Amino acid sequence: MSTDIRPFTIEVSDEILDDLRARLRNTRWPERELVEDWSQGTPLAYVQEVCDYWAEQYNWREREAKLNHFHQFVTTIDELDIHFIHQRSPHAEATPLLLTHGWPGSIVEFVKVVDPLTNPTQHGGDAADAFHVIAPSLPGYGFSDKPTATGWGVEKIAATFAELMRRLGYGHYVAQGGDWGSGVTTALGACDPEHCAAIHITLAMGARPKLDGEISDAAERTLKHLRYYRDWDSGYSKQQATRPQTVGYGLVDSPAGQAAWILEKFWSWTDTRDSERGGHPEDVLTRDELLDNIMLYWINGNAASSGRLYWESFGKGPRHTVNIPTGFAVFPEEIAPPVREWVEDSYTHIVHWAEHARGGHFAAFEVPDTYVKEIRTMFRPFHQGAR
Repeated sequence: MSTDIRPFTIEVSDEILDDLRARLRNTRWPERELVEDWSQGTPLAYVQEVCDYWAEQYNWREREAKLNHFHQFVTTIDELDIHFIHQRSPHAEATPLLLTHGWPGSIVEFVKVVDPLTNPTQHGGDAADAFHVIAPSLPGYGFSDKPTATGWGVEKIAATFAELMRRLGYGHYVAQGGDWGSGVTTALGACDPEHCAAIHITLAMGARPKLDGEISDAAERTLKHLRYYRDWDSGYSKQQATRPQTVGYGLVDSPAGQAAWILEKFWSWTDTRDSERGGHPEDVLTRDELLDNIMLYWINGNAASSGRLYWESFGKGPRHTVNIPTGFAVFPEEIAPPVREWVEDSYTHIVHWAEHARGGHFAAFEVPDTYVKEIRTMFRPFHQGAR
């Protein structure tokens, strides 16, 4: 098996783009929702507005060129081509930083933070805070290959990314992740401690609430989030964890359906508390940014393959204990903001805990300045020059 690392450029064919526009223009629409908000799902008028813009005004070639500003590569690991950004810092002592996204995100989440992290002196930072950034697309997501056999859960992905770092020649690295990226990063911290020096996450997947005795204010807030998620916001995960193939047919065939499926989560999981429109994803991210992310699902038809990560990982695999230094960033509109007393048994060496006033599930995308400061603060003691 080849271990070559091959340059990669995003080059979407005109045929794919023409087909996308034709499908958007010929969408068969459902009737309007029966409420005046998002409580029945992504509103018809908004999806129609987005799809009209997508077909008639959105300029993929311009967005493609911006993504190609970053150095990208593929390498074959366990018979899958893994796509990744590898943006090296101009500062020689930079520390390798592995960033892992989740669902319904992509490498697009990191486009605002790669330059400040790799070249801090051009973005209000110090050369001592420089990183070489490695941001892979999860298997079955973006431009990585889709798994052709079962077994590609969180643990195997973590082992794959550890192998990626080895191939890149990085014997010492740090890692950060959100959503499924938090799970992958946790597995890296548990399973590759000889090379992964420290981790930072924004979501403690599988954390067990402690409900005996007095419950802290932070725990009460997160319990409220969890109840809402269980009752009103988790249908997508149950579908993808049980029958991902079924949902894939409609989403791979209909760009309007794929957009609505993803946009709902950017409404629900971003920090829109100050929205002038009563909670709207475009008060946090631009329409082009939202479509950039959706495009990475549409181009390669990744609805079913991305959903299978839920089937592979929900309720499966070991419950990891991480003994290397760990940092948490707590954002108020995260699905379930981490609670320190709930995670201390699984993460035994918490060295950084920061609670922020703003931000949601997609921290690097929503609040990039805060995210960059978090990364710099957390990993400063673990830079190569500080060892």
